[in-house]
Amino acid sequence: MDSGSLLANVAILVLAGFVGFAVISKVPNTLHTPLMSGTNAIHGIVLLGGLVVLGELRDPSVLDSVILVVAIAFGTINIVGGFLVTDRMLGMFKPRASRERAGEKGDA
Repeated sequence: MDSGSLLANVAILVLAGFVGFAVISKVPNTLHTPLMSGTNAIHGIVLLGGLVVLGELRDPSVLDSVILVVAIAFGTINIVGGFLVTDRMLGMFKPRASRERAGEKGDA
């Protein structure tokens, strides 16, 4: 990869980060849970893709293996964290009595 295409890829990555932050910061609270469900699905695809690529590589370099393992680890963390946040937010919509029976503290 030449330095011109590397610079273009880094520029796209930085711009995507800024656009992603701008879009996500404008999401209202009521849409947070559906948005988390969608990102969990996307991270599941990323995780599966990383596993497939890692399994299909013939004689990968150490750098390739490290990058793929880090991507798989971050994807797993995002999926688990997303499900935990979604579960907690959905728990806030349960009636107070069922939350107390489940051992959760009611804030309201």
